[in-house]
Amino acid sequence: MDLGIIGQAAGLFAVTNIDDILILALFFAQGAGHPGSTRRIVLGQYLGFAAILAVAVAAAFGATFLPESAIPYLGLLPLALGLKAAWQAWKDHRDGSGDEEAEQTKEGGPSPLEVAAVTFANGGDNIGVYVPVFATAGIGGMTVYAAVFLVLVAVWCFAGRFFATRPVIAKALARWGHILLPLVLIAIGLLILIKGGAFGL
Repeated sequence: MDLGIIGQAAGLFAVTNIDDILILALFFAQGAGHPGSTRRIVLGQYLGFAAILAVAVAAAFGATFLPESAIPYLGLLPLALGLKAAWQAWKDHRDGSGDEEAEQTKEGGPSPLEVAAVTFANGGDNIGVYVPVFATAGIGGMTVYAAVFLVLVAVWCFAGRFFATRPVIAKALARWGHILLPLVLIAIGLLILIKGGAFGL
């Protein structure tokens, strides 16, 4: 196995997914104190990233079931989830903290599908970077890239959870996380839509 390819794969993953650590930290903060939330977040992250890989690999082999013009519209996913989270935070604030605690206990943090949707939508631009790399790497190189990426997803999840559980950061996220998460998701959604020129933006 070529160490050069492993290094390139690690570098490519880090550069294209650096923003995911913040999103993961917010998700882990949202799920703090809920049994099984870590498992659900990690599962969602893997589902979302596996979908990114599947689309990139298929495109590298010439399949175009996701047209390039459709990628900017993936921004609608985090935008919708951000608006939903903002509505929930506003409703909880209006109803009082007791209801907020009940709601959080019921929901238990983000679901795997919510995490997967944000991961996939936020990785729309990753697909554009991965396709030419995969296309020139051949099947052997592509396999190494995919394996390194999947190992690093676990590292990213660990880093996100690590930051979310540091006392100073955890305190800040506990206090502001219900505001930060919707803002970050809405910003990501708008950025993807605007950057990709969706709806003629």
